[in-house]
Amino acid sequence: MKPLPARLLPGSLKGRLVISALLLNLVLLPLIGVTLSDAFRAQLAHAVKDELSAALYGVLALAEVEQGELVLPDQLQDKQFNIDQSGLYALVSSQGKLVWHSPSFIGMPPPGKLPSPPLGEGRFGEMLLLGKPHFNYSFSASFASASDNGRDIPFTVHIIKDQTGFEQTQGAFSRQLWQYLGLLMLFLLLVQGGWLWWTLKPLARFRAELEAVEQGKRQHLGSDYPKELQQVATQLNALISNEQRQRQRYRNALSDLAHSLKTPLAVLQSLKSLPSDAQEPISQINASIGHQLKRAQSAGSGPWHQGVNSKTVADKLLRTLGKIYADKVLEFEADLATNALFYGDEADLAELLGNLLDNACKAANSKVALKTWVSEKGLNICIEDDGPGITEQQKTQLFERGVRADNYQQGHGIGLAIVKDLLQSYQGQWQIDQSPLGGARFTLFLPRS
Repeated sequence: MKPLPARLLPGSLKGRLVISALLLNLVLLPLIGVTLSDAFRAQLAHAVKDELSAALYGVLALAEVEQGELVLPDQLQDKQFNIDQSGLYALVSSQGKLVWHSPSFIGMPPPGKLPSPPLGEGRFGEMLLLGKPHFNYSFSASFASASDNGRDIPFTVHIIKDQTGFEQTQGAFSRQLWQYLGLLMLFLLLVQGGWLWWTLKPLARFRAELEAVEQGKRQHLGSDYPKELQQVATQLNALISNEQRQRQRYRNALSDLAHSLKTPLAVLQSLKSLPSDAQEPISQINASIGHQLKRAQSAGSGPWHQGVNSKTVADKLLRTLGKIYADKVLEFEADLATNALFYGDEADLAELLGNLLDNACKAANSKVALKTWVSEKGLNICIEDDGPGITEQQKTQLFERGVRADNYQQGHGIGLAIVKDLLQSYQGQWQIDQSPLGGARFTLFLPRS
């Protein structure tokens, strides 16, 4: 039988909250950093524009017209204009030609093309000078001619400033900003970690109490939970209590049934007029009823949520079978997981393992192997022997509905009907194939829920 496909399990609530917190830090804080850096750069550029505008009006105030020509002083008030290649330059162009420049521009090649805004307007932008980025603020003006027939003198003043200082300031701000944001991110992660621990603490306690109930260490869940979990805990406690009451009523009904059946059977067996051929069937019925009632009563005594340690049950069965089949000198090989729990009745597990191991002992020549392990979904059991095995026809018929499994030879058929019923009642899966030992191999899977 092929195993059922695994279900796609959703992520845990804790994992989702942690991922959400990380995304909040890794997306929001960098976004804030980029926004602040851009805002600072824009504000810094605006400050540079104001600086260049003030310098431009200072130059414009010194411009004069003499004999129809534009005249400016050799030295300006701002010392940077007077220092060779200081990074701050003043230029004046007229009709596309450079007509004057500050002493700081001496020795530098003329720019390829200077902006020419409309008369009375200014223009702020960037330009390349000697291959380096520079800010530029240009303003166009015109001096009217003193004579009636004279022409106006249009000109444009350009203030150019190197961006090196601007980039250094921007870089220093960005480094400091990202350092602070990194510290803020670390602080927020610590705060969010503590907040998540405090928020999820009731869920962790809820899970721990559920595991304790499953293991039989406590009977009910606690009551001190937030209101979102309190209703769930109350309903689970009600379910557990109701199940315990139903189990008790089940055991009482079985006890009454035992008394009501055994007395008529005893009367039938005591009848002398009863044919001798009827004695054996009645004895079989009596034994079968006693066995099934004893099994049901022992099954009802255990809580549905308590796991049974399969290693403990298997060890007892192997010791018992070793004594029963001492004359065959069988070698028992056991590989039993200590944490392999069976979530059901101990009597059911004992009967399931007992029938399969008993069949293996009957069929084996010298060796029987038992292995248990736990997978993500439940308990796995493998029982092998070195006997003659089971034919392909028998393996096929074992899984057909309505076919009794206890009709097969060589010992493997005995008790397989009970094993099949138990596996079906626990939604288990089974597979029969050839064992590397030479005989049959029974592989069982019992889901946790």
